[in-house]
Amino acid sequence: MRERTLGSTTGGTGIRRGLHGIRHAAARVDTTTPPDRDRAVDALRALAILGVVLGHWLVTALVADGGTLHTASPLQHMPWLAPISWVFQTLAVFFLVGGHVATRGYASARARGTTYGQWLTARLARLFRPAAALLALWTVTAIALLVSGADFETVRTLVKLALSPMWFLLVFAGLTAATPLVTRLNPLWPLAVVLHVDLIRFGLGGPSWLGWVNVAAGWLVPYTLGAAWTRGELDRARAGWVLLAGGTAATAVLVLRAGYPASMVGVPGTTISNLDPPTLAAVTFGLAQCGLALLLRDRLRRTMRRPLAWSAVALVNLSAMTVFLWHQTALMATTASLLPAGHLPGLHTRPDDLTWVAARVAWLPVFALALTTCWTAFRTYEQDVRPNPVGTGFRTRLRAKSPHRA
Repeated sequence: MRERTLGSTTGGTGIRRGLHGIRHAAARVDTTTPPDRDRAVDALRALAILGVVLGHWLVTALVADGGTLHTASPLQHMPWLAPISWVFQTLAVFFLVGGHVATRGYASARARGTTYGQWLTARLARLFRPAAALLALWTVTAIALLVSGADFETVRTLVKLALSPMWFLLVFAGLTAATPLVTRLNPLWPLAVVLHVDLIRFGLGGPSWLGWVNVAAGWLVPYTLGAAWTRGELDRARAGWVLLAGGTAATAVLVLRAGYPASMVGVPGTTISNLDPPTLAAVTFGLAQCGLALLLRDRLRRTMRRPLAWSAVALVNLSAMTVFLWHQTALMATTASLLPAGHLPGLHTRPDDLTWVAARVAWLPVFALALTTCWTAFRTYEQDVRPNPVGTGFRTRLRAKSPHRA
């Protein structure tokens, strides 16, 4: 009994010391953050990235069929689960924040005498250094799999899924490069382009390739909203409510009356995808999300005053691109490594019932562990400073990304 009590006491002391260490590290991050930093911006970016990650993990299935892996989606078999995509398809919020940070950072760079080329090179390096690592690893992996005799369709599926986040980087890089041109662009102009493209495609029987114009125009809408935020045009609560109510109403009409898909992500087997390329429904839905994000700013600022909450958000932001780029690889690594164990529910089986959904939710911690492994191995490609993330390097990086240098 004495040994058990002693062991319990020792274990309890260790837990308390661990919690104290976490609180102490969080307090250090909190106190070394520049006081003029808008923490709500970082919170919105972190929520947007994590929303995309969780959304993909919940609706992307790799089904094992006769030695071949192919993609499937529970939304394909259970379309009534479409509201899941409404919660986790958060790309518009990321483009909103990206436009806000880029236009604000470009103005600050000009004030410091930094040239456009220097500013753009620094920003694109943050995007493409981690992307280069992903591309290199999957090039080697694909060649190794093919040489070892792996099924070509399986390799094709894996590579396509692993590199799917790259489209986002290309679009985001293009909009970043165009920042000086769109600083004062009214979001209604790209919205009008999306409207007319869809009218020609779906209403007048125009060519399907015309939809790819919306890849730029569609994401330019939230990006230019971010620029309007920088200009102070979205500071009033009324702007958030107008975007939220107007975007919600427009999306409802488009889905219920105009025949747009209810799912805000692509679903295998469907003729129309709201994201590939973006449709008017995806853009109006993004407007509603941007309105909600703007309305949540004050609440997020209050929440981010808590050191633990802020340190978690700051850590995600330091590796936002690493998390985004490698989350599909984490999903596939888990799926492939456990394939010898048989067709495990929620991992290798068809996503055609709620049992699969429950099993997939249970797999999320395993995906998170795999992603943590990827993050540990590849985060240095994104971070300029590589010491302990709660030490000097972390503080330096936070200062480097202050609102006046973002």
